[in-house]
Amino acid sequence: MNSECMIIDQDLKQAIAFRELDYDKDLTNVFLWMHQQHVIPYWQLNLPFAEFSNHLKKALEDSHQTLYIGEIDGRPMSYWEAYWVKGDVVETCYDAESFDQGIHLLIGDPQFLGKGYALPLLKAMVAFQFRQEKTNKVIAEPDIRNDKMIHIFEKCGFEAVKPIELPDKTGLLMFCTRENFEKRWSYGGYNQER
Repeated sequence: MNSECMIIDQDLKQAIAFRELDYDKDLTNVFLWMHQQHVIPYWQLNLPFAEFSNHLKKALEDSHQTLYIGEIDGRPMSYWEAYWVKGDVVETCYDAESFDQGIHLLIGDPQFLGKGYALPLLKAMVAFQFRQEKTNKVIAEPDIRNDKMIHIFEKCGFEAVKPIELPDKTGLLMFCTRENFEKRWSYGGYNQER
């Protein structure tokens, strides 16, 4: 996967950017985001600082995923895990293809909640993942209780497949095919850096 992506969202009229997480620069922000009340129930990573620091280091060392910080007009406000399904626990939940990718996300900064950022950010990240020409499917497995996020995934073009049991949650397996995404959005400018 490329290390960075930046687009100007036509609806928000703001720059959406994703950059690879920098441990030294981003640890404190991500730690604080994991302790937000809207994040705790779904991520369960409201750990003490030293413990979370170790968790993040291990996540950065995991070669099947890339961690990103999402920014709006240069301001860090969200955390993303883009991963290859092959090598992830979820690969046993369906007949995964070699280049399927998955996504985990959270909007950490509460000032960005409820202002219409989730869908444009998700569309931009999914388009970013589809830049890998061999990827024909992006999956998600949001917590089955997270109705708001499930709704955002559906608006983006994901379709519910089935509930799945994962080590840390019951998730709703959702697929977004390249064909469905392109049909719905015609990329809407999301496949090009500007």
